Amino acid sequence: MLNRLSDTIYYSSNEDDRERPTLGLVCGDRYSLVIDAGNSPQHAQDFLLEIENLDVPPVKYVVITHAHWDHFLGMNEFDATVIVNSQTNEMLKEWQHLSYDDRSLQKYVTANQMSPICMKVLQTDMPNRESFQLKSPDVIFENTLTINLGNKVCILERIKSTHTDDATIIYIPDEKVIFLGDCAYGTTINSLFHYKQSLLSPMIKDIQKYDAEMFLLGHESICDLNEMNVYWEELTAASQVVKSTSLENALESFEAVNIRNPNENELFFIKALVNDHIVQSQ
Repeated sequence: MLNRLSDTIYYSSNEDDRERPTLGLVCGDRYSLVIDAGNSPQHAQDFLLEIENLDVPPVKYVVITHAHWDHFLGMNEFDATVIVNSQTNEMLKEWQHLSYDDRSLQKYVTANQMSPICMKVLQTDMPNRESFQLKSPDVIFENTLTINLGNKVCILERIKSTHTDDATIIYIPDEKVIFLGDCAYGTTINSLFHYKQSLLSPMIKDIQKYDAEMFLLGHESICDLNEMNVYWEELTAASQVVKSTSLENALESFEAVNIRNPNENELFFIKALVNDHIVQSQ
C-alpha cells in the first residue's frame, strides 16, 4: 500500500532488506508523474499495481533521480516518457550495453562493474533476463525542466551532490514537497564511505533555495523540515573541523569549537569527511 502524503502525492517506503528505494507519485488534473523506476522489473510492477488501486490520472512521466541501478532498472515496465538529465543519460548508456544472463552478471560482479546485491536482486526480480535490454530515456534535459501535470507543477533540477555527479531533484511548489533521491548521502570509493566535502555547501544551497517542508529521500523515505535542518547542521558542523586526513585533529578541533564532544551522527560525518580527504589524496 502506498503512503499518502497529500491528495496528490504518494510514495512507497524504502525497503532496505530488498534494496528498494523510495518511489514517488505526483498527480495533476490530467497526468501523473513517477519519481524513480525501481530496482528491477518486479519492483516497478509492484509499484504500478499499487497505482492501479488509486483513482489518479494516467502516468505520463517517469523521472530518474540518478543512474544508480536501484533507481532505474525497472523503467522498461512504464508506458511513459522517461526523463533524465544529460549526465544520467550518459551513465545509463553503460547499462544499455550489458547482458543480464547469469554468466554475464557474475562476470560484472567479478570485475567490480556491478555489486553482488544488484546481481542477487536481478536474479530474483528480473524474469527473462537473457533477453533484457534497458531502454533509452525519452527526454534529456541539461539543468532544469518544468512539467505541468494539470494544475500541478513539478520543477526538475540537476544539482551538485555529495552522492553522485548526476543528481536530479523534483520540487512541487504548491505542496512544498521535494524529492531528493539519494543526493544528500555520501558514497563509497575504494571501500571508503565518504561525503564529497567540496560539494557539501553548494548542495545544501541548491536544496535550501526551495521552500520545502517535506523531503522524500531514497533510503529514509520522508523527513520534515526540522529533521532536514538538523541533518544539514550536523553535517556542516562536522565539515567545519575536517581539514586533513587526521581524525584526531578533526575531533580535537570539534571539541575546541563546540565545547563538547560530537554526537553519534556528527562523529559518523567527521569520519566520512576524513575519508574524503583520504580518497582525494590517493
